[in-house]
Amino acid sequence: MAGKWHTTPLERELNVMPSATERLNLSITTSSGDLQAQIDVPTGFIPITKIVPLMRSLGDQAQELEIAKTLQAGKSISCQKGCAACCRQMIPVSPPEAFALVKAITDLPQEHQSRIKQNLAKTKKRLQKAGLLSALEDLADSPHQHTDEDLDSLNRAYYALRLPCIFLENEICSIYEHRPAGCRGHLVSSPAELCQDMVNNPIQELHIPLRAGTVLSLLWADLTGGPVRLMPLPVACEWAETHQDLNTQTWEGYKLMNRAMEGLRKFLHQTLGTPSPKKPAP
Repeated sequence: MAGKWHTTPLERELNVMPSATERLNLSITTSSGDLQAQIDVPTGFIPITKIVPLMRSLGDQAQELEIAKTLQAGKSISCQKGCAACCRQMIPVSPPEAFALVKAITDLPQEHQSRIKQNLAKTKKRLQKAGLLSALEDLADSPHQHTDEDLDSLNRAYYALRLPCIFLENEICSIYEHRPAGCRGHLVSSPAELCQDMVNNPIQELHIPLRAGTVLSLLWADLTGGPVRLMPLPVACEWAETHQDLNTQTWEGYKLMNRAMEGLRKFLHQTLGTPSPKKPAP
């Protein structure tokens, strides 16, 4: 897998007032193929949350490349609307996504917000009873870097509870448009019924070559000098609410996107190797 790209601002027409965005042409080489994309980056100073939809868009486009490869190989995608087996595991959320998620929730109708708060209270109560809540909260605020191996036992303990996501309503995501990148990358080609036990069944998950959540975490670590932080979804929103002071800084849009691209380069470099058929830990 190679990681290279070129960013080329499109030339502005003469005698035209400058727009609020700069269009970039991106060429990214991944294990699933070459990704060609255009994104509009704000030209002014922006908070990091403005980068979130741009990175998710790149992740979605990379996913489409892998879907095309899977279909060309004669396989099919088992995931369908109403199938929420993957909504009962520990979803990793990057700090920029946590801030964006809190903003998205506050924009929802009050009744919807109340349902989410009720679901969160129930989830935290069950996690507390299972002895997992403090571990998840410590993970969100830990100054240390954690590996997949470090989190394996916690992932398994969480999954054993079969807790539905706090945003799940009638087996459908109630914030689908704003769902974290960690949710977007869960696609399988194995039979859907196998997803009822993702630990013991031979799940064949698609290898998504560009995980936007991890790239956003790398960007956050670069900006703050801290660890590459991925937080469990049930504690991510609370973390964002108590760390809003970290969400006040702004950066020049073009420069911030360049630093995000550097995080993407690091991610592509670190993920060299053979894709695993098993679901990776966050």
